[in-house]
Amino acid sequence: MLTKRIIPCLDVKDGKVVKGVNFLGLKEAGDPVELAFNYNKLGADEICFLDITASVEARQALLNVIRKTAEQIFIPLTVGGGVNKAEDIGAMLSAGADKVGINSGAVKNPELIREGANKYGSQCIVIAIDAKKSLNTKSGWEVFVKGGREATGIDALEWALQTTKLGAGEILLTSMDADGTKEGYDIDLTQKIADIVNVPVIASGGAGRLSDIVDVFKKTKADAALLASLLHFGELSIKQIKDAMKENNIAVREINSKI
Repeated sequence: MLTKRIIPCLDVKDGKVVKGVNFLGLKEAGDPVELAFNYNKLGADEICFLDITASVEARQALLNVIRKTAEQIFIPLTVGGGVNKAEDIGAMLSAGADKVGINSGAVKNPELIREGANKYGSQCIVIAIDAKKSLNTKSGWEVFVKGGREATGIDALEWALQTTKLGAGEILLTSMDADGTKEGYDIDLTQKIADIVNVPVIASGGAGRLSDIVDVFKKTKADAALLASLLHFGELSIKQIKDAMKENNIAVREINSKI
């Protein structure tokens, strides 16, 4: 049985980890390299590093921070922010990332997904979808870009399907409506997208209690849960989360007690 993954998310702005609500009201949460090291030690399955202003500021993610983070951890590292061409993907992989997340750049140029997958392998390409409830699309969810600042008019479900056909190996799905609210993941959105794609889906946005994390695995086909404020501000530990998952018969990777 494949284990379900717990992935701390480090949203980075000006070199510091931040967290807000519905992509707004950002609060500082610490140093990305230090946090990544601690989460690795405490049993995280992967780390996700997102430079949340790179696209808006039209620049690459901070390669020096990626390099320093990769040197400190021994679990997969996904990095996103400011990816607009295949060379950007290569630069992040060379800096130590295992996978590269693409959002705005892929919406602007979908062929970037195919090019990246052909050059580096589908397993390296993670499509980040920031989705918000909307009356403008058939499914009721619309794709947003540039850190949630810009609506695209693109249907989130149709986009998820298109990206996998182009070669994406994984989808990082964030509910903008649930993000930072601690009222639970958007089960409906996660379930619908996980049901129609044939690649792993990471659920993101809204975890507030242990039951929220259990629910997203019990009620959807999500392969992983992304977490930020609950971990950054010490409200829950990775051990508590994995213990709760095991109690609910959800397969998890054991934490190495010797670390």
